[in-house]
Amino acid sequence: MGALLTLVRRGFSAGGLRRTVAVAITVLVLVAPAISAAQPPPRRLATIAALRQFPGFFHLQNVLLRGEFKEEGGRFSLEAEDGNIRVILDSGVRTPSGAVEVRGQLVDIGRLEPGDPRVPEAEQRDATRWPRPGEELVLRVTAVNDAAAPASTTIRALALEPWRYEGQKVTVTGNFRGRNLFGDLPGAPGKSRYDFVIRGAEGAMWVSGLQPRGRGFDLDIDRRFDTDQWLEVTGVVAYERGLVRLDATQLTAAKAPQVIREADEPAAPPPVLPALEVVFSSPTPDEENVGATSVVRIQFSRGLDPKTFAGAVRVGYPGSDATPPMFQTTYDAATRALTLRFSAPLQAGRVQVEVLEALKAFDGGAAKPWTLTFSVGD
Repeated sequence: MGALLTLVRRGFSAGGLRRTVAVAITVLVLVAPAISAAQPPPRRLATIAALRQFPGFFHLQNVLLRGEFKEEGGRFSLEAEDGNIRVILDSGVRTPSGAVEVRGQLVDIGRLEPGDPRVPEAEQRDATRWPRPGEELVLRVTAVNDAAAPASTTIRALALEPWRYEGQKVTVTGNFRGRNLFGDLPGAPGKSRYDFVIRGAEGAMWVSGLQPRGRGFDLDIDRRFDTDQWLEVTGVVAYERGLVRLDATQLTAAKAPQVIREADEPAAPPPVLPALEVVFSSPTPDEENVGATSVVRIQFSRGLDPKTFAGAVRVGYPGSDATPPMFQTTYDAATRALTLRFSAPLQAGRVQVEVLEALKAFDGGAAKPWTLTFSVGD
């Protein structure tokens, strides 16, 4: 594999472009499975400080972290060396004493709208008191396991409890991921020009201080092509701003370990989305003597997904063979209102407006079918 990579990077000294391209295609086919196998799992290993430092990155993500449950006044929190966070327990989830591993989903309430079903019921409140993004975080806990002491120093152990190892010199093996080319981590330490990420069977961390080159390898931190390489890294553990890193003193080429990953806990089940409903309209139902040049305004119970507007609203003249009127829709996100403006005056008589199930809320909830009928005066 190394010889083929060298040929592709440098090209043939003889034989022409077609032979170089042919080898490049062959190498891509060979390397692709390794890259695919190294893709991150859906659940992210984290710490409480990381969740608080980078709430936008972890919002609605499935996470795994360590800590201890604390209860006060019937409310639970998860605490660790680097902070605490409010938790909501799914039905049947136990809260044992001592160190635990918690699987769940982070909810940044300020990044959702009031009434959004993904906001835990206990956290719903009046829209005038709604928090700003990052101001109020809740961890929806779906599963809890006892936290056994790690048998060895691994990237997983460092990612979950970095404070245990801070300042210690350790050696770990991980897959080279370049300058966070796969978005494994929420931010960068900015300690050196060659900072790069390594990933284990679970978890990821930064490496600083050394360029990723050595005997038998010379890796580019900005090229995904090099992410089939595994490295053994020796360095001192540091933990700052929710980011775990190794200040490296030695890098060595390594082989990918034969790891059988245990089946992950199922992700948090999606919430049951309430129907999107009409809460107000103008004209009102059965209103008479509406002007022929009037617009129709329909206000909804929550925000809409503009991609679903086409074909989701129908207008016609019930009991008549007249051609349905043409109209354009505009949407005001602040008031959650859809406005219909007609290209020509409406004909006198009854007009019917239908909202179909095809219209969706921003969270994917389908509209409850609704019909408005009013009369246009002569």
